[in-house]
Amino acid sequence: DESKQFSFDYSYWSHDGFIESPTGELTAINGSQYASQQQVFDDLGRDVINNAFAGFNCSLFAYGQTGSGKSYSMIGYGVNRGIVPIACDELFKSIRENENTKTRYEVTLSMLEIYNEQVRDLLTKEFQKGGLNVRQNQTSGSFYAQGLRCIPVGSYSDIEKRVIEGTENRTVAATNMNATSSRAHTVVTITFDQILTTDVGETKKTSVINLVDLAGSERANATGATGDRLKEGANINKSLSALGNVISALADLSSGSKRKIVVPYRESVLTKLLQNALGGNSKTVMIAALSPADINYDETLSTLRYADRAKHIKNTVAINENPVEKLIRELKEENDRLKLLIDTGKYNFTLDPKPGATSQEIEKIRKDIEDEIYAQIRMNQQILQDTKTPWETKLKNARSDGSTRISSSDKKLPYLTNLNEDPMLSYVICYYLKLGETTIGSKQSTICLNGLGIQEKHAIINFSGFDQIVIEATTPGIKIKINGYNLSG
Repeated sequence: DESKQFSFDYSYWSHDGFIESPTGELTAINGSQYASQQQVFDDLGRDVINNAFAGFNCSLFAYGQTGSGKSYSMIGYGVNRGIVPIACDELFKSIRENENTKTRYEVTLSMLEIYNEQVRDLLTKEFQKGGLNVRQNQTSGSFYAQGLRCIPVGSYSDIEKRVIEGTENRTVAATNMNATSSRAHTVVTITFDQILTTDVGETKKTSVINLVDLAGSERANATGATGDRLKEGANINKSLSALGNVISALADLSSGSKRKIVVPYRESVLTKLLQNALGGNSKTVMIAALSPADINYDETLSTLRYADRAKHIKNTVAINENPVEKLIRELKEENDRLKLLIDTGKYNFTLDPKPGATSQEIEKIRKDIEDEIYAQIRMNQQILQDTKTPWETKLKNARSDGSTRISSSDKKLPYLTNLNEDPMLSYVICYYLKLGETTIGSKQSTICLNGLGIQEKHAIINFSGFDQIVIEATTPGIKIKINGYNLSG
C-alpha cells in the first residue's frame, strides 16, 4: 500500500535490543534504540509531576491492542517499574525536597476498574453487586463513582502497598494473544492537595492526577474468545468505540468546526469518568502502544489514527486554587440549595421524558434526579467532615486498615501462596496455616483446587508447631511435588 505518515512528540522502541541485568532491570545494548522505563517516565511522567505541583489537573493514559504493552508501560513488571509507580515515588521525593512550615501536603489514592460497564473499587475485597453508581456532580457537571474509597497515603511505600493490593484484585484472563490480558479498564487517581498558610488564612491548591490503563482492543477470531471472554471483549470494544467518538467530537470542536457538535460522554462509563481528562480542565498525555508483528497491521494502523486524532484536541486548563474557608462556605451553601430543591420539588428534568411517556416512566425520571441530588448532598457532607478531621488522624486510620496485603516481612505464620509464570499473578492467593490439620482436594476440603489429577481428597498438612509441618498424600500414588521432586514419603 501507499506509505502512511504519522508524527508524534516521542517514539519509542522496546521490542528488543536490551539485556537483563543481574537485578532483573532491562537496559539497552550499546548502540540499540531500546527505550527503558525510566526514559519514558523522564519524557512523559516528569511533566505530570511538575503540572501537579503547579496546581493543574493531569491525565496520562495508554491505548492500544491487547498484548501491545499498555500495562507494562503504566504499571511495569518487577524492578522494571512503569509510569504509575515511578510517578508516585517522584511525587513524594519532590514533597520531601519542598517541605516547609508554611505548606502542608496531603495525598489520597483511589483505584477502580471498569469491567463489563460496571465500576469496581479495587481497594476493597467486597465488590458491590452491579458495581458502584456513576453520578454527575450537579455543580461542575463532572462524573464520579459514588462510594469509591479515597485512601490517605503518606509515603511511596503506602502507595506501593495499595497499588499491589489493587493490581491483585484486577480482572485478568488468558486469551490466545495474551496470557494475562486485562479484561477491564483500570484508573488510578491521585489527589494532591497543597495547603498554604498565609496571614489571611489557608489556601488550598488541588491537582487530580488520573493514570489510566485501558484494556486492549481485540478481535474475537484472533484472541479465540468465547463465553465470558467474548462478552468482556465486546464490552471493551464498545467502550473504546465510545472513547473514539468522544475524541473525534473533541478534535472537531478544537478545529473550530461551525456545525453543532455534541460530545457523547454518556455513551459509556469509561467516557463519563474520563470527561475531565479528555475535554475538561486537564493536561493530558496519551501513550499509543503498538505491536511490532505484521499480522497486527490493521490494529496498528487503527491505534495510530486514534492517537493522531487525540493529538488535535486542545484543552483549556486552569489552576485549582481556592481559600479553604471559601470552599467550606460554598459546600454548605450548595447543600442548603439542594435540600431546598428536594423539599419544594422545584427542579427541572435534566432528561426530558419522551413524548407519550407513561406516569411510571416520568416518576422513574423524577426518582433518578432525586437520587442524584441526594448523592451530591452526601458527597458534600463527606468532604465537609474530611476538612474537620486532622490529616495525621486520617493517615493513621488508613495505615491501620487491615485490608492491605501484608508484606512477607510482616508474616508471622507459615503460609501457602500460588505461583504463576507471570510474576504479576504470583502471590495473589495466600493461605495461612492453622494449628492442626489442613486438607487439600477438589471437594469439601480446607483448600479446594480444580484441575487434572486433583483428587477429591488429595493431601493433608499437619501443623503441630513451627518446627514441624508434615504433608502426606491421602492414598499412595497420588502425585505431589516438593520443589519439583515427587513426594515419596
